[in-house]
Amino acid sequence: MADLSRDPSFFAVLTGSYARRLGETLVPAGADAAWLYEAAPFAVLAHDGATDPRFVYANRAAQACFGYARAELVGLPSRLSAEAPERAERQRLLDAVARDGFTRGYRGLRIAKDGRRFWIEHAVVWQLDRDGVSLGQAATFSAWRDA
Repeated sequence: MADLSRDPSFFAVLTGSYARRLGETLVPAGADAAWLYEAAPFAVLAHDGATDPRFVYANRAAQACFGYARAELVGLPSRLSAEAPERAERQRLLDAVARDGFTRGYRGLRIAKDGRRFWIEHAVVWQLDRDGVSLGQAATFSAWRDA
C-alpha cells in the first residue's frame, strides 16, 4: 500500500472531508500532513471503501494506541480492530456514518495487537470523499483507556 503518512493530497482529503461534514477543522491552523502524522496529540485512522475495508492511514498516536507499527497497521482489515463480539456494533456505526456522513461522541471497545482491550472515547467518525466520490471512512479520538 502507498505510504500516505505525510502525503499532502491525502491530508487534504482527511481535513477537507472533516471540515465539510462537521463544519470545523480537524487540525490547528498551519498544521500539515507531517504534523498530523508525527505530532498530533490525538489518534487518526482511515480505511478504504472496500467491502472488507483495510486501514490506509494511522498516525503515530493511533499506532501507539493499537500497538502496531505503521507497516503492520496499514493494510490490516479494519474489522480486526474490534474483537469478534464487538464487530456487529462496529458495523452498525460504520453503516450509520455511511448514511449520515459522520457521528460524534462514539465510544467503542477495541483490541490492540498484544490482545489488550481498551475503550476509545468521544470519537468522531466521518466519510472520506474527494469531489463527491466516497473513498472510505476515518476516525479520530483523543481519549482511550484500558478495559
